[in-house]
Amino acid sequence: MKKIAAVAMGAIMLSALALTGCTKKQASQTKKLITVGYAQVGAESDWRLANTESFKSTFTEENGYRLIFDDAQQKQENQIKAIRNFIQQDVDYIVVAPVVETGWETVLGEAKAAGIPVILSDREMKVSDDRLYLCWVGGNFLKEGRDAMTWLNSYLKKIGRDDEDINIIDIQGTIGASAQVGRTQGIMEGINANPKFHLLAAQTGEFTQAKGQEVMESLLKQYSDIDVVICENDNMAFGAIDSIKAAGKVPGKDIIIISFDAVREAFNRMIAGEINCDVECNPLHGPRVDAIIKTLEAGGNVDKKAYVDEGLFDQTNAAEILPTRKY
Repeated sequence: MKKIAAVAMGAIMLSALALTGCTKKQASQTKKLITVGYAQVGAESDWRLANTESFKSTFTEENGYRLIFDDAQQKQENQIKAIRNFIQQDVDYIVVAPVVETGWETVLGEAKAAGIPVILSDREMKVSDDRLYLCWVGGNFLKEGRDAMTWLNSYLKKIGRDDEDINIIDIQGTIGASAQVGRTQGIMEGINANPKFHLLAAQTGEFTQAKGQEVMESLLKQYSDIDVVICENDNMAFGAIDSIKAAGKVPGKDIIIISFDAVREAFNRMIAGEINCDVECNPLHGPRVDAIIKTLEAGGNVDKKAYVDEGLFDQTNAAEILPTRKY
């Protein structure tokens, strides 16, 4: 009986050791995961949804990560709260797509004091000391605005309207967001450089389709001689197009439409003739941030700014490019 009891006891001990070993192994595997907290702006546009999906599909357990995602619903106070929650959870990295450029000094200081690197995605921050964040990944918004105006000058020459006075409307993004700041600057440079260009109005559409439609409807009532509408993202352009149609005008013909982002639906609109030109803002930031983190984990250094690749498309190449679009 004692022998049987001893054997039984040994079996129990071996089982316990096996379970303990399994638990330690699981804990070890969990510990190996790099925890990333991502404070996203919200879900205001097709571009933003593609950006979110890029992070969610990149920062997976299979790729060595645990992602904590927070949707700020376009409110800075929600993002600040999320960052503080990430700090409390002792994440390894914090990624932020800031709603606006200013007002981040205090919370970034808290992250720095906690030893957590902060990576900015898409939009930039204005801080007194840029050491408060590690680096930034995104599009060159100023170049995007300049590229749009270069295209407009070429297009007007192509259709024989380069000697005409051209009345322009700029439907801007969320005021203070770096995408709005950069694109507006590039657009204004182009308008100021051409004496034939006249800015009738610049008004925010808050990067949303509903607001873009509302703003365009109002501006069409104020101005009967609009030649060009520049929408600082695609969703605002879709809303503006609806208002233009409702007013009995033909978008893309009666009014030239220039947009930004170049999501798939915008290509359909270019093919349909409703959008004349779309300047790309690549939302697929996940792989670039992943590469930055893995470089840091390996002991390497990264650049302060990392631009994503972007292009410009119009009605001449939209049909050819559309099948290759990933967003």
